Amino acid sequence: MQLNGARILLTGASGGLGQALAKTLAQEGASLLLVGRDQKKLAALAVNLAGGGREVSTLAVDLNQPTDVARLVEEATRFRADVLINNAGINAFGLFEQQDWARVADVLETNLAAPMRLTHALLPQLQSRERAAIVNIGSTFGSLPFPGFAAYSAAKAGMKGFSQALRRELADSRVAVIYVAPRAIDTPLNTPAVVALNDKLGSQSDTPQVAARQIVAALAAGRGETYLGFPERLFAWLNGCAPALIDRALKPKLAIVKRHARPAI
Repeated sequence: MQLNGARILLTGASGGLGQALAKTLAQEGASLLLVGRDQKKLAALAVNLAGGGREVSTLAVDLNQPTDVARLVEEATRFRADVLINNAGINAFGLFEQQDWARVADVLETNLAAPMRLTHALLPQLQSRERAAIVNIGSTFGSLPFPGFAAYSAAKAGMKGFSQALRRELADSRVAVIYVAPRAIDTPLNTPAVVALNDKLGSQSDTPQVAARQIVAALAAGRGETYLGFPERLFAWLNGCAPALIDRALKPKLAIVKRHARPAI
């Protein structure tokens, strides 16, 4: 897809990956409608991106609130968005049985139900464009579910399934559906416990800038699915073919996960 002149609605724009995506897309000549919960961060980002003939707008909303989604749809119509990037998300590391259900529900709502709701509301508008795209940001954990991340893995697996089904449903339309699954990204979304776990397990992570460049490249190329990072994408593929093998490989790591997942006293 031609990004120079594209009009992109980006959710989660005030976060680490969101800000990197906004800057990368602006460098490609896209106009941006930046969406997030933190108006101050959105405003500062918009000032940073101003100039170059592109339009940069902001809107602070809570995507879990239907009234806020309605406001966003109105603004997206005014903005004439032709690309939706569902980037907003939250994490929740911990053993499932020890997690408060309200937190689990929030993870499922924010990472899966909210982007589905927004996509549903914007789809008629996107289908009216000459060319349009929906980009859903998933995770390696959507294909390689991991202990300590049950709710997050479930939500991201749902996002993958939603993306595949919608891509096939819109195959005869002018709307491309793109799913990108990054591996761990070094952002404030990671709590100290998650950082310590990744260090102990030797898990690799990307900077937001590196991940953003790869996501934007997937959008520009129109690739239906992209999995970032090696060996993570190999393990994700292997989990789809032989999940019992991954079960055995992860079992020795369970004690480490449980140790880091214990609630702070």
